[in-house]
Amino acid sequence: MSARENILNRIRAANASHLKHGADGAQQVASRLNDHVRGPLPRMKWQRIARFKKCSIEAATTVDQVGSRTDVPAAVADYLAKNELPKTGVCWPELATLDWSGAGLEIEARPANADDKSGITGSFCGLAETGTLMLLSSENTAATTSLLPDTHIALVSASRIVRCMEDAWDLFRKEIGDLPRQVNFVSGASRTADIEMTLVYGAHGPFRVHVIIVDE
Repeated sequence: MSARENILNRIRAANASHLKHGADGAQQVASRLNDHVRGPLPRMKWQRIARFKKCSIEAATTVDQVGSRTDVPAAVADYLAKNELPKTGVCWPELATLDWSGAGLEIEARPANADDKSGITGSFCGLAETGTLMLLSSENTAATTSLLPDTHIALVSASRIVRCMEDAWDLFRKEIGDLPRQVNFVSGASRTADIEMTLVYGAHGPFRVHVIIVDE
């Protein structure tokens, strides 16, 4: 008997000790998957918003906070000006009605292409534990808007900053259900240190990520 066959036989034997054969066994597997049983979690006694900000900054994300969505264009304009970035970009259609021109910006509601320098998106939720954004792709929430431009500016509602990954998936199951084509988790700017352990930003996505927390 080969080593491979030996290992597979041991796995089969272990599975047989826990599951019945046939339909009963399949039902047990399905029940286990549908129960979404959680593993051990840390206590997470920190305050969600403060933790999200802290972890975002540690992941090289810059963070701002505004009172309502009507304050977003001015906040975006201020960020672009401080970083000497172009006052043009694209956004998700859900953000098209914001007063971009009133803030001196030229923002188009369409998916990004290779020439766009800034992409402005919403987000499904934020994960306080790691300072991560969860984005879902759809016809109106193109993934290219967060991935192609050099600068990704993301809005997240303060009320939708959950504690951890497990809470994010619970929220997804409750509100969405079926998986979209893409679920993207964004934890700061794209980076790699594959070459001579030198940290390089923008290797597989944006050079910079700026998050605006919206209180409303």
